[in-house]
Amino acid sequence: MVKVEESKLIAIGEVLNNRERPLKERFRALFTLRNIGGEHALESIGRCFDDESALLKHELAYCLGQMQDVRAIPMLTKVLADVQQEPMVRHEAAEALGAIGDSSVEQTLVSFSKDPVVEVAETCEIALERVRWLKQKQEQSLKDENPYASVDPTPPAASKSVEELQRILMDESDSLFNRYRAMFALRNLRTEEATLALATGLKGKSALFRHEVAFVLGQLQEECSVPFLIENLRDPAENEMVRHECAEALGAIATEECTRVLNEYLQDEKRVVKESCEVALDMCEYENSPEFQYADTLVKVVNDG
Repeated sequence: MVKVEESKLIAIGEVLNNRERPLKERFRALFTLRNIGGEHALESIGRCFDDESALLKHELAYCLGQMQDVRAIPMLTKVLADVQQEPMVRHEAAEALGAIGDSSVEQTLVSFSKDPVVEVAETCEIALERVRWLKQKQEQSLKDENPYASVDPTPPAASKSVEELQRILMDESDSLFNRYRAMFALRNLRTEEATLALATGLKGKSALFRHEVAFVLGQLQEECSVPFLIENLRDPAENEMVRHECAEALGAIATEECTRVLNEYLQDEKRVVKESCEVALDMCEYENSPEFQYADTLVKVVNDG
């Protein structure tokens, strides 16, 4: 947890909860609170779940999961149980409960694994498997294998064969938990071959699955995945949760083509897609800024010793 003066922490929380501020500023405030952690940060994030933006609320839940603070469990459970919340928000609350990984959430996840909203039910099944897996394994083993330091919905599969992992990834008869494990194992390989194998997952039957593939491609930031992400973003019949994640992945990759396409969808009829493009363009700007280039070079120097 980062030490910050209480007055500054309150001010950051006010930016997050101020609906008059641009969405990109509120996102930055949210990620700052996530990095700071602690009770005040949790309170500020929890207070924002009555916002009108499904995109922002979804990101609130994601950040609470990444913080892995058990004190967030009651607010996440409340969001999951609230059928007035958008499916993508409830899904992210369920995933966050799995990310926290405390065994106290098992019964909640069991209950909602039968939810009529398929994305919510599928997420609860995966989260439940993760919680049960953690009973047998140490959390540290998950982090050691993950070059992105994110708390993933599942551990990676043990296999290192791209061909075998792609076979599992696309096996619709297998459990989503196992297919996610193949997904994260492919991501961790960080090769063009593995990225292209992952991109085939954007044609999977489950919207939840396709959305997670897009998220992982955004983490990889490999330019070879751009045409696949654009195809799903452009598809008006695609689930808005998937289109949103494709937009954010394009923002992370941040090529000129990504910027051009994202600008095309700034007025999309789906609010979550429109707002995702707005946030993604802010990411593009940051990725291509001198400040980011300097920080990226500095990280490489440190890593190279």
